[in-house]
Amino acid sequence: MNNDERPTTSDERPTTSDERPTTNDQRLSAWLALREAVDHAARSERLTARLAEHLPVDRPLRVLDLGTGRGSNLRYLASRLPGPQEWLAVDRDPELLAELPRVIHQAGVDARVDTRCEDLAALDPTLFAGRHLVTASALLDLVSDSWLHRLAARCHENRSCVLFALTYNGESSCSPAEPEDNEIRDLLNSHQKRDKGFGLAAGPDANRAAVLAFERVGYEVHSELTEWQLSADLSDLQRELVLGWAHAAIELVPERFSMIQDWLARRLAHLHARSSRITVGHYDLAAWPS
Repeated sequence: MNNDERPTTSDERPTTSDERPTTNDQRLSAWLALREAVDHAARSERLTARLAEHLPVDRPLRVLDLGTGRGSNLRYLASRLPGPQEWLAVDRDPELLAELPRVIHQAGVDARVDTRCEDLAALDPTLFAGRHLVTASALLDLVSDSWLHRLAARCHENRSCVLFALTYNGESSCSPAEPEDNEIRDLLNSHQKRDKGFGLAAGPDANRAAVLAFERVGYEVHSELTEWQLSADLSDLQRELVLGWAHAAIELVPERFSMIQDWLARRLAHLHARSSRITVGHYDLAAWPS
């Protein structure tokens, strides 16, 4: 899941398993906004601080943000990294990029931000040239193992530090528990390994694959568990999450539709009773040239 999402199809923007993909740009933007505070709360402050120690302070910091969406990663990091800063925000969705100046201004981000609409599958080397930091949030579980190795090579060519947040690790738990919770999670994890636009996705194995890819090019790599802790107060986010899980499960095993719908009905009942709590596991990864 480092998307708690609904299943993706060929006409949808790829998402990670903790997210809920959608074909509608406005709904996707709303979903990204809904999850932003939880994303920020889950992230590793310690890894971010360690990473910042390896960045230059004697010249403008040049940052590449991959799959930037509504700029959540940028807004989280801008105040935690040395300045001044020059960001290149890259996403395949022009509607989300069009929103970026407004949301950046509203957040009071003090940085120069340029945007580029591009499919990341090719990993154009011009994106990486001269970048001190390459970063992304909720992206790596969507990409393939071979893509991760190409990413590591691109970063190594430019001696770039890297910080990748909220990569889904395949673990989740729900309270109150239902007998089918583990089966639904396993179906979601299988769905996460489908092609999301970058080849067969690494899915829940993405963090481990990224560690190996960056160690292979000689980076010092650090990883830390970062969990979503969704309380009963976060019912809107929980609802979108479990709807996405059910959608993915039905897409994989449509013959189990009745079981999945029964499970979903009980999970939604827990939400309505304000008794539902959900934990979703992710990893943050920071690495720099040895």
